[in-house]
Amino acid sequence: MRLPRFTKPYHLKDYKFNLVVLVIALSILGVLAVGSAKEVYQSRQIVGMIIGIIAMVIVSLIDYVWVLNFYWIIYVFVVLILGAVLVIGDKVNGATRWIDLGFTTFQPSELAKILLILFFAKFIMMHAEDINDKVTLIKYAILSAIPLALIIVEPNLSTTICTALVICLMIYIGGLSYKFIGTVLLILVPVAIIFLSIVVQPDQKLLKDYQQKRILAFLEPEKYESDEAYQQKNSVMAIGSGQLTGKGLNNNTTTSVKNGNFISEPQTDFIFAIIGEELGFVGSCIVVALLLLIVIQCILVGIRSQDLAGRIICCGVGGLIGFQSFINIGVASKLLPNTGVPLPFVSYGLTSLVSLYVGIGFVLNVGLQPKKYQ
Repeated sequence: MRLPRFTKPYHLKDYKFNLVVLVIALSILGVLAVGSAKEVYQSRQIVGMIIGIIAMVIVSLIDYVWVLNFYWIIYVFVVLILGAVLVIGDKVNGATRWIDLGFTTFQPSELAKILLILFFAKFIMMHAEDINDKVTLIKYAILSAIPLALIIVEPNLSTTICTALVICLMIYIGGLSYKFIGTVLLILVPVAIIFLSIVVQPDQKLLKDYQQKRILAFLEPEKYESDEAYQQKNSVMAIGSGQLTGKGLNNNTTTSVKNGNFISEPQTDFIFAIIGEELGFVGSCIVVALLLLIVIQCILVGIRSQDLAGRIICCGVGGLIGFQSFINIGVASKLLPNTGVPLPFVSYGLTSLVSLYVGIGFVLNVGLQPKKYQ
């Protein structure tokens, strides 16, 4: 029987079941942690996990090379959904990031991160020979700036930074010269220092007040310990209180971070505090290890990819998971300023969960089409 154009005859031995097992294992831990943080969200997280797994399996069987033929349609779609959220999105706590679909809410920026990886994978592969040409770099910068600008005006600075890091990683994988990278760093480092020195000033106009206060709370935690630094301080205390094996999931300890309401919305950005407190050092290490192994598996699949686009897709998805994990855990452990980024496959959020599963689906499809060695 002739297969449709969007799929190919694959070999079961090439399916990366170890990656699937790692992702599902981490998601199960996420379901348990979310249920312990806020039981009302557990059933929705389970539904999101089931939808994500189905989406992952379907996407893993669709030829990524065929999908990349529509890369400009993908890019236009990303711009449209990011623009739509600014027009018809719901404003919550001063930010417009979600579209109400009636039965659930949809966060376009989460799906956009995966779709942008696909677009730039194709774009970089098509410009592999002239990736260091000035015209190509200008095109890349403009195409990156449009979606990033739409995300930052939501405002969603943390997602903007995370997405920008992934975009930078992809062009590096695509062959960006070290000379150009060095030049950019020589410019960015002093610019970053000047930027930070400006945004901490009382009359600055570059950041919104709550964004400035988060940076100041990171620099001067004692001054803001009852306000902006309150959640991070309690998060660190919660992680430390878990000691080796934790207090146990769904515990009734009144002094715990969830039962004492010391952190608002612990099922999302501060889910790692719940893990540290209730599963202890052992549970935290298991979560970090699973995240690390998933990133490594994505990279290994990319190394064996049949083409540059496949390699960039795998490294882009792996990089996205790695960056988000580092930022989320860094915030929960007070290593970074307080900012809202979900912990991949663990934090509550259906759009983020399903989008990441879709990303893993593309990685699996790349793995089903390994490089043919002579």
